[in-house]
Amino acid sequence: MDAVALQRANRLQDAVVAYQAELKRNPNDACTLSNYGGLLCSLGDFQAARELLMRAVQIKPDLADAWSNFGNVLFELQDYQGAITAYKQCLTLQPQHPLALSNLGVLLDAQGHHALAQNFHKTAIQLEPDNGSNRTNYALSLLAQGQYTEGFKAYEWRWNTKIIGKHNLQGALWNGESFVGRTLLIHTEGGFGDMLQFARFIPLAAERGGRVIVKVRKELLALLQRSFPQQLFISVDDDAPPHDLECAVGSLPYFLGTTLNTIPFSNGYLKSDPVQVAIWRQRLEKDLYFTACNPTLRIGLVWAGSPHREVRSVEFVDQRRSMDLQTLAPLADIPNVLFYSLQVGEKGIQAKMPPKGMKLVNHTHLLHNFDDTAALVSNLDMVIAVDTAVVHLAGGLGKPVWMLSRFDQCWRWLSGRVDSPWYENLRIYQQPQPLDWASPIKQLASDLLKLEQSKRPSA
Repeated sequence: MDAVALQRANRLQDAVVAYQAELKRNPNDACTLSNYGGLLCSLGDFQAARELLMRAVQIKPDLADAWSNFGNVLFELQDYQGAITAYKQCLTLQPQHPLALSNLGVLLDAQGHHALAQNFHKTAIQLEPDNGSNRTNYALSLLAQGQYTEGFKAYEWRWNTKIIGKHNLQGALWNGESFVGRTLLIHTEGGFGDMLQFARFIPLAAERGGRVIVKVRKELLALLQRSFPQQLFISVDDDAPPHDLECAVGSLPYFLGTTLNTIPFSNGYLKSDPVQVAIWRQRLEKDLYFTACNPTLRIGLVWAGSPHREVRSVEFVDQRRSMDLQTLAPLADIPNVLFYSLQVGEKGIQAKMPPKGMKLVNHTHLLHNFDDTAALVSNLDMVIAVDTAVVHLAGGLGKPVWMLSRFDQCWRWLSGRVDSPWYENLRIYQQPQPLDWASPIKQLASDLLKLEQSKRPSA
């Protein structure tokens, strides 16, 4: 098999070897350079991909696919202006290039230009009506703009993409109709944050019928069962009891007719374990002794998400939403604040070396699931986090949460807003430019200082 065939067969590492062999034989073949660069981009080797694709367009400036691939890698490097130029060059050569049209739309969405982006998405859809990726890109554009009725409907096309599978939906699908006398099985979808965000719709779905069973990852089981005691929650590792209908949790907003004005329970819907809350209260009291601190505020910190290396596109997003703990050094200048690490995973080890002057307590070895984290968060005054599941946890508990958001932020936070209809206690600090964490952190630190000063006891 040649390199292209290997790539199409998803034998990507074999394809890498084959492309390298082809380039040894013919180092200036623009098509090979373009295809190999496109593959390396999909594998996350952006700098190497950029060099190959730059050579491809220099050797053969009329190769439309090379310009499209070049635009893709520049987009991943967050060189948005360069990517726009590359996509435009591709479309000048081939005006009906569906991939370039759709990806240019995605780039414009990342910049917040949704109305303009949707023109490109629509054209891509006209050219390839059955392309699920193009239709999903259009859906995300609509959702980011707050057009939930049309957006959630179009979002059902996500099942026809390579990235998202059907999560074992094998039975008859529920489409929002009454199911009195029958049983509905709701499946988890996406990451922990998706499940926490959309769990609020479960009781509304239950109002339309009989019994509801919800499959969730075990880390969420105890918290969600307590929060929604009328429904039965089981682990994704368990065999589901007999049921009549199935639905993914991310489809509930569509089937329930959700709009910006009808998002339920924005003031909170999750319930922590009162016994665990009391245990954590005692721990936090002991922390005051060991840290010799009498804080005005106790604040939870999360500075990185899960890398999700099993899904390349999600891994790339995580690299843009995450930071190192040292990046939050300006927060150490706020007096009378005791921080608590809520950071689990690879970057949790950074809690051992906090920025100079930051008082940071690390009990994460005691956080085994979201029920544990919920009990700790319930004892804090607020949470500061990048866009991770802890934002949804804190928001669902009704806690104040200040979120640091990447420039090309997720659709769910809506463009141009610093608040959210999903969580009334959420405040958003978005990067004004790609890679710029300094600006939102500076503003957040300024606001935190004002909050701390307002909370100080009167003399």
